[in-house]
Amino acid sequence: MILDAGARYLGRNTCRFRVWAPSAEAVGLRLLEPHQALHAMTPLGDGIFELTLEGVSPGTLYGYRLPSGVERPDPASALQPRGVHGPSAVVDPGFAWSDREWKGLDQDKYILYEVHTGAYTAEGTFDAIVPYLDDLADLGITAIELMPVAAFPGSRNWGYDGAFPYAVQASYGGPSGLKRFVNACHARGLAVALDVVYNHLGPEGNYLSEFGPYFNPLHQTPWGAALNFDAAGSETVRAYFIENALRWVNEFHIDALRLDAIHAIIDDSPTHILQELSGRLQGRALLMAESDLNQVRVIQPPPHGLGMNAQWSDDFHHALHVTLTAETNGYYGDYSGFPDLVEAWAEGFVYAGQYCPHRRRHHGTSSAQVEPSRLIVFSQNHDQAGNRFLGERLAHLTDFESAKLAAATVILSPYLPLLFMGEEYGETAPFQYFVSHEDADLIEAVRHGRREEFGHFAFDGEVPDPQSEATFARSKLNHKHGTLRQFYRELLWLRRRQPALAELKRSQMELAAFPDEQVLTVTRRSAAGPEIRVIFNFNRSFASLASVVPGGDWSTLLDSAERIWEGPGSEYPNSLSPRSVVVIASKTETT
Repeated sequence: MILDAGARYLGRNTCRFRVWAPSAEAVGLRLLEPHQALHAMTPLGDGIFELTLEGVSPGTLYGYRLPSGVERPDPASALQPRGVHGPSAVVDPGFAWSDREWKGLDQDKYILYEVHTGAYTAEGTFDAIVPYLDDLADLGITAIELMPVAAFPGSRNWGYDGAFPYAVQASYGGPSGLKRFVNACHARGLAVALDVVYNHLGPEGNYLSEFGPYFNPLHQTPWGAALNFDAAGSETVRAYFIENALRWVNEFHIDALRLDAIHAIIDDSPTHILQELSGRLQGRALLMAESDLNQVRVIQPPPHGLGMNAQWSDDFHHALHVTLTAETNGYYGDYSGFPDLVEAWAEGFVYAGQYCPHRRRHHGTSSAQVEPSRLIVFSQNHDQAGNRFLGERLAHLTDFESAKLAAATVILSPYLPLLFMGEEYGETAPFQYFVSHEDADLIEAVRHGRREEFGHFAFDGEVPDPQSEATFARSKLNHKHGTLRQFYRELLWLRRRQPALAELKRSQMELAAFPDEQVLTVTRRSAAGPEIRVIFNFNRSFASLASVVPGGDWSTLLDSAERIWEGPGSEYPNSLSPRSVVVIASKTETT
């Protein structure tokens, strides 16, 4: 079905309002400013009410009066200028786009850079990020991934507490600010991926249940009742979210959607909501799923698969993190370090059906036959930093040589790399969990929840207060660049320019692991260029290269131990420096 909900501005000071409210016998449209008028809406059947009015211009504030007498914002509001409890605003969807020449980005060219709009700059807006885009393009980034921008309570939040899926957070710059940002990205050859949350809504400002059966209490998630994708009324709820995804693509020119925690999207329908979504968006935008299921079904085509274009590999991160830090708290205890990192390099997933102690069950399926461009890997992201006790980044937990090694492990892998804002220069600010709720009971519940969350981790001290503005201020980036950024730039340049590294094919890759030395060698080949060999030493000791250095004539493309990268000095080819990586190229073409 087609819902087409919300306030659709038709031009010439005319607006059509439509809302799905099957729980209401009647719905009134309240115009607050400048009209201060109440209008009865016309029932169209199936719980849909509609009204078209003249004399309504962009910026007009409005809400819906329900039979109980309460007035609520529009469930499909495009803008909440006074917050999630205030009225909605009519928005003109028109925009002077200049990206007609933008043809999008092939999936295997995505190098993602995750950004929190509020924390990236002092101003915390879309417009304030634009001056940094040239530097990010120069670095080698090809796609900016925005953390969720759907309207949330207050002015500081990770975005996963969004209460209005259609509304762009006002403090970030609203719909027009997001369009300016996307337009600026496309002008620089950068794709834009948007993080969207289709598994729950935030607890504050969430009024959808007063309009209709948006939630199914028979299914529960960590955030309460699941969204209703399979019970009575679910056809309209499905349309609400699918049209939301289409709106980001059609109206805002978004190139890819990152679907948050799809393992918490519960749907027992014959056709899963994600299958329907992938069918509707096929060829129009990439769908990148965050999933901890380790299920290749996520990226297989319907009817047996969900049809996503790519999915996260948390295993790659966990194995790399344990290798570099030796940390065993919580789920890190499931990973052995170097041996699992080799497995992650070879296949993507570590857990492919074996028993997982932290989950206390067998977990995952093999990804050995999955093309590497279908998996996204990282050494850090908002979850892996922000869900730590103090929000420490990897650079806080390891030394400089290890930070360079982590970068090379991700960027020189055959998978799609994701960088978390600031990691490329060793950002010193932590990334902590922050909110700005208004409800006192909810604030205390969030504080209690954060304390409970660290029950599986052995940390001492007090958890930073999520509600405190100081917690948010500590998480703002400092943007102090140095040698590490240049090292990241060199890695990304190698990935782009060397055909053997740019072609993401398992059939053109060979691995050799030396567990005693904790050395991994990866050979990558391409018919279009030289054979590339990458030699990683994850040990804190020098490693002998007697069995590693290939015969023939090779040139060194990069050595992280060299002084130019503030390393201790290279010992290659005699030995491999501790926590280092060397990239060499054959001087004869691959046959």
